[in-house]
Amino acid sequence: SGGLFMETMILNALAPVFFVMAMGYYAGYRKMIDNQKVATLNLFVMHFALPSALFTAISRTPRQVILDNGQLMGILTFCMFVVYALTLFLQFKYFKVETGKAAVQTLTVALPNYASVGLPLLLSVYGPSSALSVAVAIAVGSVTVSPLTLVLLESAHATDKVSPAKLFLLAVLRTVKRPIVWAPLAGLVVALVGIPMPEFLNRCFTLIGQATAGAALFLTGLILSAQRLRINADVILGVFLKNIAQPLLAFGIVRALGIPDPIGGQTVLLIAIPAGFFGMVFGANHDVRSEEAGSTLVLSSLFSAITLAAFIVLLAPH
Repeated sequence: SGGLFMETMILNALAPVFFVMAMGYYAGYRKMIDNQKVATLNLFVMHFALPSALFTAISRTPRQVILDNGQLMGILTFCMFVVYALTLFLQFKYFKVETGKAAVQTLTVALPNYASVGLPLLLSVYGPSSALSVAVAIAVGSVTVSPLTLVLLESAHATDKVSPAKLFLLAVLRTVKRPIVWAPLAGLVVALVGIPMPEFLNRCFTLIGQATAGAALFLTGLILSAQRLRINADVILGVFLKNIAQPLLAFGIVRALGIPDPIGGQTVLLIAIPAGFFGMVFGANHDVRSEEAGSTLVLSSLFSAITLAAFIVLLAPH
């Protein structure tokens, strides 16, 4: 009975995620949609649908639940930084990759695909209250490893001498201007201060927010369909660090600190999400294309069908 329940939970959590990603992949692979020009769909998801969904969910979250998320923020930051530093070191030291491509591959490995996979995955496993954890994860990634990557990309192409500190500050400011960052922060203020949200406003944001999960996963599938697969040591190591080492590190910290569920489980499951495509988006904006990053993205996403299921089993109460 317990085994059947676990299998049903894993199927309910993962089947919709991979089904919608597969639809996006099919549409791109068969050229029904141009998988080289996804900027419009990306803009819709990142600037309108996802910010609306996160704002609505967070603004309705009880204050104490929000205060309990401090540990989540700390562990996510630590796990991303550890893998980021290790991957960047390996890119320069062993794979001898140029700065721009090293930055793209490093962010691909270190930053999970919170924006696309986080919300549908955690909602199916932990319910509506987990939306706050997804927002925290997106915010942490947006103001830590993302600006670092932008600094590396800009420094690789900089003609004038700008200090790394100034580059980082400019990258953070650019990141904070994005709706995907400030909308959850606005929801946070509403929840902490206790501002009553008129029902018609809730309905407005909820209506567009409901499009998030499907559109984001479909977008991921489209992006995956455009990648050429190249398997080498850099790609294999990247997938290992992302899908196995990073979530095991988070699991070890959660167990060592005795962090209770649901925060502990949500932390590990968020880190266990496969590689994200922000590195490739940032790279494209700086005319940097990395076959290793594209291949890591594809293989990490495929392999996550196994690793996510394994971590859901590992996190289940025994």
